[in-house]
Amino acid sequence: MKISTRGRYALRVMIDLAQNASEGYVPMKEVANRQGISLKYLERIMPSLSKNKLVEGVHGNKGGYRLMRDPKDYTVKEILQISEGDLAPVACLECGSDPCPRKDNCKTLPLWEDFQKKIYDYFNNITLQDLVEDKIRM
Repeated sequence: MKISTRGRYALRVMIDLAQNASEGYVPMKEVANRQGISLKYLERIMPSLSKNKLVEGVHGNKGGYRLMRDPKDYTVKEILQISEGDLAPVACLECGSDPCPRKDNCKTLPLWEDFQKKIYDYFNNITLQDLVEDKIRM
């Protein structure tokens, strides 16, 4: 499993919106400048975040995006699944995949299932607020 640029940028945008929530709707041009991400790329990420009710957007003067919930109510897992799709480490565990014909005899399936559970649990236990407050630094 490799988190793509899209997933990493989605997290950065969500963190930026959380940090600037007091401004109301935050223009994407400002986010792009602060984050060093092209505005065009952000314009491709934001519709899925909006469609899935993570952010709310307004067009025009004074337009931009804002979070729809408190930062503590978003998990990294939710943001990554919306921006990345499935986080399964192998194809046979992807949502909607056909059952693997080797499932009953697969010696590695328990390994992948355990790994997937660890990934999901890890990302599900980190909130957007945790990232804003640097709470996951080792």
